[in-house]
Amino acid sequence: MTKKATPVRSSERLFELPTGAATARVTGAVQRAPELDRLNVLIGRSITEGETAGSAEVLPARILASDVYNWVPGGHFVMHPAFGRIGPSDVGGLEVIGYDSASGQFRTHFFDSQGNTAAQTLSFRDGIWAWQGARTRCTGVFTDEGKTLTARHERSDDGKHGVPSMTVTMRKID
Repeated sequence: MTKKATPVRSSERLFELPTGAATARVTGAVQRAPELDRLNVLIGRSITEGETAGSAEVLPARILASDVYNWVPGGHFVMHPAFGRIGPSDVGGLEVIGYDSASGQFRTHFFDSQGNTAAQTLSFRDGIWAWQGARTRCTGVFTDEGKTLTARHERSDDGKHGVPSMTVTMRKID
């Protein structure tokens, strides 16, 4: 059975979508925030290595992962899939980073391989990138002309007092 095509007009041309395809009409596209250009330092493929912070109950675990940061078409968001291992466990997730012009801050949304989600703010001040969530925090500094990011992560059980959770170094490979 052949599906009928539905004509759709974009701003400059007419194209056809199969009947039943999800369609949306864009009215007044949002202008790209120039602050997004700061995220260019993240763009590329990297290998991440590090170690979790040990405690009296838990030994430190080695971290090895691959991280990819790419602009989503349109340049309003950065997509960051990450996959790897923490100790013997496979881990992964997807972070999406955008800019909230109302608050003047970057916002991140993270979805992990265990079904958890997290929202954080991301800021840049005095050469330090800082991710801040309700119970997590990370500070990172780029060195080596933007090719290496060393990041120190903290977690908080009460939302007030942080303890180290891991330190990682992300090295760009392209």
